[in-house]
Amino acid sequence: MGKPTGFLEYSRVSPKKDRTKARTKHYREFVHPYSDTQLNQQAARCMDCGIPFCHSGCPLGNVIPEFNDAVYDGNWEDAYRILTSTNNFPEFTGRICPAPCESACVLGINRSPVAIEEIEKHIIEIAFKKGFVKSNKSHLTTGKKVAIIGSGPAGLACAAQLNKAGHQVTVYERDDKAGGLLRYGIPDFKLDKTIVDRRIDLLRKSGIIFRLNAEIGKNVNTDELKQYDSVVLAIGSTVPRDLPVPGRALNGVHFAMEFLKQQNKRLSNAAIDDQNISAAGKNVVVIGGGDTGSDCVGTSNRQGATSVTQLELLPVPPTERTPNMPWPSYPMLLKTTSSHEEGCQRHWAISTKAFIGDERNQLRAIKVVDVEWEIDPQGRPTGFVEIAGTEREIPCELATLALGFLHPQKDGLLNELGIELTERGQVAADERSFQTNIPHIFAAGDLRRGQSLVVWAISEGRECAKKVDEFLMGSSSLESKDQETERHLAH
Repeated sequence: MGKPTGFLEYSRVSPKKDRTKARTKHYREFVHPYSDTQLNQQAARCMDCGIPFCHSGCPLGNVIPEFNDAVYDGNWEDAYRILTSTNNFPEFTGRICPAPCESACVLGINRSPVAIEEIEKHIIEIAFKKGFVKSNKSHLTTGKKVAIIGSGPAGLACAAQLNKAGHQVTVYERDDKAGGLLRYGIPDFKLDKTIVDRRIDLLRKSGIIFRLNAEIGKNVNTDELKQYDSVVLAIGSTVPRDLPVPGRALNGVHFAMEFLKQQNKRLSNAAIDDQNISAAGKNVVVIGGGDTGSDCVGTSNRQGATSVTQLELLPVPPTERTPNMPWPSYPMLLKTTSSHEEGCQRHWAISTKAFIGDERNQLRAIKVVDVEWEIDPQGRPTGFVEIAGTEREIPCELATLALGFLHPQKDGLLNELGIELTERGQVAADERSFQTNIPHIFAAGDLRRGQSLVVWAISEGRECAKKVDEFLMGSSSLESKDQETERHLAH
């Protein structure tokens, strides 16, 4: 590495953020970049560890020590080349990835891990400023046509790779703008939509065709897909998990994505078809303790909520690794996000019993009860019992259900194509071939593996593209993540 003793000399430093009172007045990104000195020092912390477990921690197989070394030496073009050899969209993962690579960092055994995610974001933003990032129109033309259904991270990554291989790629998106979850799901204060637009524009200039407001099986006939040599399904896992308790139908109870998507559309000046959902002047309760729940917290504070409370059924996670979460596995630890910093009451081991309304059928409170969990020898919660005498009401005029997603939407596209599903409702396509029961139709992303991370979606899209290319051409010049990593290590 550029500075073998860097991990001993420098501590991990997080980038500065706007103060909470200032940043909740707007929806823009609020994390400031490192100074040149800070960036150099953070890259210097990457150890000459011998076996870089961060490779295995990253679903994309990013070649992390090599790009850290290039950053330390100021070789920005090399850093960009190394990073994008395995990751099509580091400007997305550098902002919204939970960084499983950092959980596997060798330095993280007894110190704070290397700030890999922030360094990744700096590499790509510096590359844009220096003009290294250009459209990638292939000089090779295979004459093959591929349709990608869905323009989320999996669909975009698959489209980018197949375009690189010389195929004519058309992406179908049912919304008015491309990006899927990146566009209408992740709040602007975490991922500014100009960042998404910038990448979509590059993909268009690279030769990829985008068909917007085009939902196959609804306003676009599935027969249109017959013109393509191959089809990739990347429509995500969009059916949310519900909470079927008394009062669920009251006005004021909404799925989290209804709430978040509507705010994204407001900021994009897009049409809103459904009723207006707003947290302004309301007591908000977010049910679900994951990242989507956190996004609801941050959005509610920006909309002017009177109070924000987040409920989680599971017990409070530990703050440090336990014997059941050994390094380098990804630990399920207590996570305090920037949205939590902005104001939120958090409660764990609480079950929602009912939604309570007023005479106008409007939500006014939530009935909850504390629960006690049984924990197995591996530290996993296995079941719970309600604690007598703890039932109570929490004032609430807006409740958002952030309980995860079950499976892709079956009506329309999947049913009309006759795609086989697993017992859990995901598209049946294994991770070796990504092929469905219809040979020329492939599947990638959350609809195949279940609800997951953006970084996994990009990985799935890349790996699927290689299999599609092999199906069309008999072999593929596209490298898998393992081949990319091995090539860099050999070099």
